[in-house]
Amino acid sequence: MAWALLAYLLIATLILILPVVYADVVIHVWSWLRDGLGMTGFGAGWVEFAANIVLFLPLGFLLTMYFRRPWIGLAVAVALSASAEAVQQLIPGRTASVRDIVANALGAAVGSLIAWLVIVVARRRAGRESDRR
Repeated sequence: MAWALLAYLLIATLILILPVVYADVVIHVWSWLRDGLGMTGFGAGWVEFAANIVLFLPLGFLLTMYFRRPWIGLAVAVALSASAEAVQQLIPGRTASVRDIVANALGAAVGSLIAWLVIVVARRRAGRESDRR
């Protein structure tokens, strides 16, 4: 699990701190959803919000699996999110926002919840197997 967490952290760090402006990607995806799929009920900001959720979902999952405690995984993920947003203030072309931290925390929370469910199921299975012996 540690190797997956380290690989994720490396990739996420590059995405978060490289001086790349992702606005064009967000606009392109939003335009495709709007024009190509007819999804007109939301703006480009929601695409960015969803992307932040998706980016931090694996972090919550992996940290929770690593620590085996959902609250620790979530707390570390939120701290890393806030730190990443603070660092982005220093990078030209990047902006930080409370909205991004909320989306990141939401993604980490969903990931932590999924990991917690996996842990609970695994513990129940292990308990059943030990009862059979």
